[in-house]
Amino acid sequence: MVLTVLGVLGFFRLGVWQLDRAEEKRALIAAFSSGSERSLRVTGDMSGLPRYQSIELTGRYDSARQILLDNMPSARGQAGYRVLTALQREAGDWVLVDRGWVPAGKTRQQLPDVHVDERVRVVRGQVDELPRPGIRLGSAAESQADTAAQSWPKVMNFPKDQELTAALNRPLAKLLVLLDASQPDGYERIWQARFGFPPERHLAYAVTWFGLLATVLVTFVVVSLKQVTKDDAS
Repeated sequence: MVLTVLGVLGFFRLGVWQLDRAEEKRALIAAFSSGSERSLRVTGDMSGLPRYQSIELTGRYDSARQILLDNMPSARGQAGYRVLTALQREAGDWVLVDRGWVPAGKTRQQLPDVHVDERVRVVRGQVDELPRPGIRLGSAAESQADTAAQSWPKVMNFPKDQELTAALNRPLAKLLVLLDASQPDGYERIWQARFGFPPERHLAYAVTWFGLLATVLVTFVVVSLKQVTKDDAS
């Protein structure tokens, strides 16, 4: 009896959790779609901006020191990099702008030319987070040591905020701006909401957990009825 109750409660909680996760993913999809429709002019503090909010910033790119995000395939699966360029805003602070995907060279030593002019410009894009790996290999110290030995642009593999700050030697806003596809000085930009499993996968997991819950209940009822029948017969 106790095991049955624990099993039912456990499967119920897991099923509800998966339903909640599915709703979170739907909310992210909605935020991505609606965020691109409402552009917000940002001149002050950038903290607290919701993910996928569309914003406009004024500043200058730093063309001399740029980051190439490694292991970033194109929309068609071709190997390449995503180009992160620091933008200094009028207020003096810095934010990274993802200018899109570029193909890799024939060798690892042949890096793409990602030069951009440093005139004052208005940049429009959507707020996002840095790409995160499923599993991170190596330590931050090893990553920073490898990056420090490179010339510019530097190739980095799923860097953390502090690693980017160390590489560029300047404080950065803890967000990423996905450059709008209509903006100049960008590369392939087929942006999509990034959140791992889609809502449908979580719904499938929820069905699995609730199915196990139903199985436990049916098994308990059948066993209990058999036990009652056996007691009556004796």
